[in-house]
Amino acid sequence: MKFRFIIPAVAITVVSFFTSLLLSADFEVYAQRERVAGPYVKQTASVTKVVSAKSPAFARAAAENARLRGSLTWAFGGKTQIGWAIYVPLISHTIGTDAAPESDEFALALSNWQGDAGILPSGILDSETLAALTKHWQSKRLGRSGLIASDSLRAAPIGEFFDPTRAPDLLQLDQETYSAYQKMVAAAVKDLRQELKVTKTGELAPDEKFFRIVSAYRSPEYQAALRKREPNAGRAALAKHSPHSTGHALDIYVGGEPVRTLDSNRLIQVQTPAYKWLVKNAHRFGFYPYFYEPWHWEYVPGK
Repeated sequence: MKFRFIIPAVAITVVSFFTSLLLSADFEVYAQRERVAGPYVKQTASVTKVVSAKSPAFARAAAENARLRGSLTWAFGGKTQIGWAIYVPLISHTIGTDAAPESDEFALALSNWQGDAGILPSGILDSETLAALTKHWQSKRLGRSGLIASDSLRAAPIGEFFDPTRAPDLLQLDQETYSAYQKMVAAAVKDLRQELKVTKTGELAPDEKFFRIVSAYRSPEYQAALRKREPNAGRAALAKHSPHSTGHALDIYVGGEPVRTLDSNRLIQVQTPAYKWLVKNAHRFGFYPYFYEPWHWEYVPGK
């Protein structure tokens, strides 16, 4: 016997809420999804994505994200980390939303990103999702710390550095990296004229610190000396094999204390217009972040 169900076209009606796990060559993982009529579900050749946050499931996910934002316990660099508030700008950019992290819209965007990443698309930023995000961010980095050929290094003007007394041998960086940095800063100054001190000629004012270079090329010997002075040097502090030795890594001033990893300092840094601009635009110039250090950016063109 066949049954027919007629759904009135007068209103968009929620038909059912279901949890499923689809694993095949043609499908990503999709679960905990509300099936709805009308324009709320977007179909493509191989996947289905939710495009509306109007679901009790997303409201529940939003409430959980509001809690986990400051309480999720996870580990990095041999240290216990609490919450993911420091990484909200990076997370938001990665999942493609400007919505507040405690909103239903954020949960929706996260759910779709989770599906693309092969994670249960709950819309909740749990430890598994955070691990996937950090893996994604780390994959954009140099992934090496070899020495750069001396003939590829050039000295940048002291005026482009945060510290006007920095030693001459610490002003070097890769030529191509320097050119990309200059283009990036020029674009940032154009976009952030209201937030930065800018001269009449459209350049950073001499006393403006944002976007200045804090550190560029560092020799292995200099890095070793830094580690010796750092009492708690480790993966989350000073790297033993630093990408700065390639000449392609830059520490850029984005606010607060330039390179201090204290959570309270990093939280200040990620809220500045300079950092938020870099998160959204640095990739256009070939620069990608080390997520743990808001000031650290690596030139990796083509990624």
